[in-house]
Amino acid sequence: MYKKETIQKAGYRILIVDDDNISCSLAAAVLKQYGFATDEANSGAEGITLALEHQPDLILLDKRMPQMDGFETLKLLRQDTRTSGIPVVFLTGQDNNKNEVECFEAGAEDFIRKPFVPEVMVQRLMRIIEHNALLNDLEYIVSERTSDLRREEERSRRLSDQIVYALAGAVDAKDEYTNGHSRRVAGYAVMIADQLGKDEDYKEELYYLGMLHDIGKIGIPDEIIHKTSSLTDEEYNTIRQHPVIGARILETIEEMPHLSIGARYHHERFDGKGYPEGLKGYDIPEQARILAVADSYDAMTSQRTYHDVKPQEYARSEIEKGIGTQFDPVIAKAMLDLIDNDDEFSMRGA
Repeated sequence: MYKKETIQKAGYRILIVDDDNISCSLAAAVLKQYGFATDEANSGAEGITLALEHQPDLILLDKRMPQMDGFETLKLLRQDTRTSGIPVVFLTGQDNNKNEVECFEAGAEDFIRKPFVPEVMVQRLMRIIEHNALLNDLEYIVSERTSDLRREEERSRRLSDQIVYALAGAVDAKDEYTNGHSRRVAGYAVMIADQLGKDEDYKEELYYLGMLHDIGKIGIPDEIIHKTSSLTDEEYNTIRQHPVIGARILETIEEMPHLSIGARYHHERFDGKGYPEGLKGYDIPEQARILAVADSYDAMTSQRTYHDVKPQEYARSEIEKGIGTQFDPVIAKAMLDLIDNDDEFSMRGA
């Protein structure tokens, strides 16, 4: 049996709603005897007001009342988020199966028949209060854990972003003329993907691929990267290795298994004359086909060791010439649409 001192220490409060003053006072007297704090209301409307004001641990609600009966009162309690979680137990003088079903269907946790047995009533009410408290504790724990997981996910995302930016910065730092190239290529690629109607997850992954597509240049000697004159055949073969080097670096990142796609395949051509594998057409991953267009556009519209910034009309013409040979026709046309809408030539590098 629950002890009075235990209930008093817990500070449990019960709201009794009953239009019968005698019944209401009797229930309150019994509950106070067992250590509960109580509030009394003689109508459904008054009961709702007191529930909002005092936030009781449980409501004892008479089923049959004038003006607003127990069912209507319970319905209004459940509609308000401030009282929807308070357990409700019906007080009823009826004793049949139909009455029991009606009480539970209305959303009550239990019902107690009049006249009630004090010890039995207290036992049932305490079990409901403790069960509800346990559920609230579990809900709080789940909510806190969910918040923790979200914070961990956000920290992991920030860390991933920082690693990607750091790696991309390491590549750009090798050559002042390509500084910002990775970020611009990633941005253009996302713009193309948006033109193609791709979803946010696709565009997010594509942005990462764009940021790291040239990571393999870390393994290319600086004298080749910085050379202003024409490359020898040997030097050209060396620089053609950067997609393979980049893919090997990125393949070690197990959490992002697709990250190497952009690095490995962004120099493949739609006609199969690209490198390093000579893939053709739709055998080239779509994201790499998008990056190929974005990469070529930025190479033409940015300052390089071997040329100045090309006019946008020149870049447009070259991309148009490459449709079906160097570039996927659909992706190249999406880029042309972006160029045509760029009236002020804002899509260019430094």
